[in-house]
Amino acid sequence: MKLSLPFADKLNPARLQSMPAIGAPVLVLATLAMVILPMPPLLLDMAFSFNIALALVVLLVTVYTRRPLDFAAFPTVLLIATLLRLALNVASTRVVLLYGHEGPDAAGQVIDAFGSVVIGGNYAVGLVVFLILMIINFMVVTKGAGRISEVSARFTLDALPGKQMAIDADLNAGLIDQEQARTRRFEVTKEADFYGSMDGASKFVKGDAIAGILILCINIIGGLVIGMGQHGLGFGEAIEIYSLLTIGDGLVAQIPSLLLSIGAAMMVTRQNTDEDMGQQMIFQMFNNPQALIITGGILFVMGIVPGMPHIPFLLLALLIGGVAYWRIKSQRAAAQIKEQEASTDVVAPQLPKELSWDDVKPIDVIGLEVGYRLIPMVDKDQGGELLERVKGVRKKLSQDFGFLIPAVHIRDNLELPPNTYRISLMGVACGEANIHPNRELAINPGQVFGNVDGERTVDPAFGLEAVWVNESQREHAQALGYTVVDSATVLATHLSQILTNRAAQLIGYEEVQNLLDLLGKSAPRLVEGLVPDQLSLGVIVKVLQNLLNEAIPIRDIRTIVQTLAEYSTKSQDPDILTAAVRVSLKRLICQEINGIEPELPVITLVPELEQILHQTMQSSGGESTGIEPGLAERLQRSLVDATQQQELKGEPAVLLTSGVLRLTLAKFVKNTIPSLRVLSYQEVPDEKQIRIVNAVGNS
Repeated sequence: MKLSLPFADKLNPARLQSMPAIGAPVLVLATLAMVILPMPPLLLDMAFSFNIALALVVLLVTVYTRRPLDFAAFPTVLLIATLLRLALNVASTRVVLLYGHEGPDAAGQVIDAFGSVVIGGNYAVGLVVFLILMIINFMVVTKGAGRISEVSARFTLDALPGKQMAIDADLNAGLIDQEQARTRRFEVTKEADFYGSMDGASKFVKGDAIAGILILCINIIGGLVIGMGQHGLGFGEAIEIYSLLTIGDGLVAQIPSLLLSIGAAMMVTRQNTDEDMGQQMIFQMFNNPQALIITGGILFVMGIVPGMPHIPFLLLALLIGGVAYWRIKSQRAAAQIKEQEASTDVVAPQLPKELSWDDVKPIDVIGLEVGYRLIPMVDKDQGGELLERVKGVRKKLSQDFGFLIPAVHIRDNLELPPNTYRISLMGVACGEANIHPNRELAINPGQVFGNVDGERTVDPAFGLEAVWVNESQREHAQALGYTVVDSATVLATHLSQILTNRAAQLIGYEEVQNLLDLLGKSAPRLVEGLVPDQLSLGVIVKVLQNLLNEAIPIRDIRTIVQTLAEYSTKSQDPDILTAAVRVSLKRLICQEINGIEPELPVITLVPELEQILHQTMQSSGGESTGIEPGLAERLQRSLVDATQQQELKGEPAVLLTSGVLRLTLAKFVKNTIPSLRVLSYQEVPDEKQIRIVNAVGNS
């Protein structure tokens, strides 16, 4: 049954959020009006009540907020509440000085109540209470919160570059996607802005506490002068009337100020975890029964000492002992449940069976072996994250290359050193390194502002200088410019780099057939009759391997198959077909090199050198090994220099040559200059402008 209320649509949260945000501007204008225009006592009472209610709401919101960033508007709210309170001080001072001689209730019932009921009508007691509140607010709460805000803002801003680099490292390793990286960057920036704003807002709170003391002194002196000079009151009567009103006014203003100061202190002292303050205090303070038992014992001893108040101490000792007993019982029950889940039935021994082909295990396409100290990294029950990281690497590479990366088979290897892992492809080891599960790797990206203490090493993925540091040194290392990642990220990044460099080894007949079957669902006429009528499956596999071998993704499988079908009548040579496919994918190739830039910087060969290479290929049957050794050495040295110049400029290194020489030169520079891409003239799109940055000669 659904009830229809006449105002339900007006109270819809989505409708309220779409309404114009006029609350803050109206409050600011009302604050300005209170400073300029006189206020009647009734309106002043309502304003003081609203100020107290606002302070209570803000304090309770800070208590129940799960993370500091969930209340990111707190610095602005703190500023507006402080301005409102100061404006009320100005308005109440005007009313007290103008109408205070008429009686205690001339300034409103709220000020009268705080001046007579709260402090019992004794201005001396009220003055002492007011000063104590000021000391608590100014010397304890505000001063401590201001110091914490200052330190938090400084460390947050210092760690901002390191956090940004850590996000980039996770993105490059495939642990997160672009949307998650954008969200994390926004949260990091929002956190820095929040703590910077809190540092400034704490100064407003401190200034408000100082202003309260000055306003109290000014009001008492001004009240004596006005009461005795203008209204003919005696000194005793004037000091009693104006002191009570001034102290009542000060208490009305300082109690909300103290509440907001406590709220600010709670906000800056909390950790950025997804728990409210009540959960943190309960689970962290009362989680250890030993501390409760000792505390209860001490209170019990104090309660039985002659002369001490027995009831309070014994009652608290009994209460704390009950809580300790409940915690011990709960922990034992949890331990028993865990033991029951971990226990396994004893299986009767079976006779060994005869050997069969099932005992011959095929080699893994991608294998990962870990030492025994790295086993917790792959165990979800022990908090291991490596399985999810590896899954993220496979997902990202599959999206980048255009085919499904085979599963990674992880096993322990007791023959490896305890902290060592080994990555293998087709049973052949391709990478090995040592990592520390309980430490983090601080990588030097090229420019840091100091050194950190730890074990010197080298990043296994990119060969950069690095240091293994403790988790407590993470913030310090990030502030110095290091990129700090955990051990699981180090392994995942190394795995991603190896798979990227050897993508051609990961695709075979099964993967290519799956690609053709998938394409056949959307373009059946294109795939129909291709294999084996036009081309054999082995030729298509070789073409795709050639593309991946030169870092060209095969995501556009439709264009690739269409080109193969078109050129299959002209040639069955995989290299010739690969060249034709490269021309069809020229826009994708150039986009992978320098994005959507309209200009492509290239390195060329002088015509004389190209002519020599053409003649050399003709005499050696087209093989790059036929280049004369002296010429090959000089050519390699010149290309290395030209590539380094491009990298220093921050531009891609591209060698542009003729279609006849492209494959030969690509094989020539693949292992010696892996960052140099070799293109033919036909592989540059018409809309791309070519800019020659260097011409390599034969000298």
